[in-house]
Amino acid sequence: MVKFDYLQHGRIVGVRDVSSGFNEPSSPIPPEVVAITGITDEMVAGHKLEDAAVAAFVDGAVIAFAHNAGFDRKFAERYWPIFERMAWGCSMTEVDWRAHGFAGSQLGYLLNGAGLFHQAHRAVDDCHALLEILDFVLPTTGSPSLALLLDRARRKTVRIWAEQSPFELKDSKRRGYRWSDGADGRPKSWYVDVCESAVADELAFLKAEIYLRDFEPRLQTLTAFTRFSCRIANREAAARRLSRRQRARRFSTFLRPLPTFLTAFLTAEAERPVFLAS
Repeated sequence: MVKFDYLQHGRIVGVRDVSSGFNEPSSPIPPEVVAITGITDEMVAGHKLEDAAVAAFVDGAVIAFAHNAGFDRKFAERYWPIFERMAWGCSMTEVDWRAHGFAGSQLGYLLNGAGLFHQAHRAVDDCHALLEILDFVLPTTGSPSLALLLDRARRKTVRIWAEQSPFELKDSKRRGYRWSDGADGRPKSWYVDVCESAVADELAFLKAEIYLRDFEPRLQTLTAFTRFSCRIANREAAARRLSRRQRARRFSTFLRPLPTFLTAFLTAEAERPVFLAS
């Protein structure tokens, strides 16, 4: 875990603290994972990421960034409930890296595009590497990558559920649709997340090309507090219980430029590094 501070325009001004640890998994680490990470069963034996230590490190954070928040947030919420109450952003999907001259969104591509190299697959190394990318000034904007990510995280998006749609006849992935199998309590359906200004166009597409009739899709408004979470329904119910004043104060705190931290941790259970920032 790496704590850092940033300024209003997204410039990172310093690292506060660093912490890392192992978590012994419930089964042996697969050989292919050992080959990639260099982490063995002997290295993690008897180790555990203490809940209190993780909660203390995260407490007071404004936002958590992950380089694949769609996976990392669900994993973090499963073990540490404090992450359910945080805003999240995804450094992999919430920046259009190709539009800014990078070959792709994988961390290795980003580092190569920025002229950097690092020792991959160890949590703290990956965390520091991501920190360099967030602080990298994009030639296309003249601002750090973090500024783009913060701007995107602060915006609302709308999830459109295309339930009971014959998407097998269409190239749904071309428009960014993803499949939910319903296993986590969400609808069993194709869905897509779009910005608020694009909702009308997407609904028009579904009506003209998919349903061929009028329809009323399920719409979900998402913010950084609910995006990437498998517990959206629970979070929205909790939000409704907040008073209007509490909600306003909570969101204005997120919008304000505050000291933040980047956190990364690796557990053999996850078999991959998790990058977080708040």
